[in-house]
Amino acid sequence: MTRPVNATNPSASAPLATPAASSTASHAVCLASRLVRRLNGLMSQLPADGIALLARFALAATFWLSGQTKVSGLVINLVSGEWVLGWPRLSDSAVALFADEYRLPLLPPAVAAVLAATAEHVLPVLLLLGLGTRLAALGLLGMTAVIQLLVYPGAYATHGTWAAGLLWLMALGPGRLSLDHLLARRWAGTARH
Repeated sequence: MTRPVNATNPSASAPLATPAASSTASHAVCLASRLVRRLNGLMSQLPADGIALLARFALAATFWLSGQTKVSGLVINLVSGEWVLGWPRLSDSAVALFADEYRLPLLPPAVAAVLAATAEHVLPVLLLLGLGTRLAALGLLGMTAVIQLLVYPGAYATHGTWAAGLLWLMALGPGRLSLDHLLARRWAGTARH
């Protein structure tokens, strides 16, 4: 058997692997493989309904908070507990934001600001309730695409994360912790009678 040559000292040779070392390495690989299989099994038990609820809450909060920056007269923040109930109106800075920073083609800034503020309040509520979830997610995915392509193209990592969650909800639905699920069960029950 030829011994490998040491690159830094050609006259020195590397020791040959002993059967005990080979057995120890094989045992370590076997343990690692069993650990990975066990972890995969545990992770496959994560509740899809809980994941869907988390995705709905996180995405709804993201868009809702963005919408809140575009209106005055209404503040609802479930996390901080801040509540100012009133009739929402477009904030003074919203139209300026669409005119100076966002500059969307084809839409006047005042129209774009109203559409965005409305969508960022209505669609997140639907998403959070799990009502019309797939359509709400589609609307928010459209907004995400516009933001990515026309407003902040450098924020692809953030927008990609939003898109992944929205696509997941569109493909798999809101889960059992949703009004969509409740209504589907009710309609399925009435369809049988």
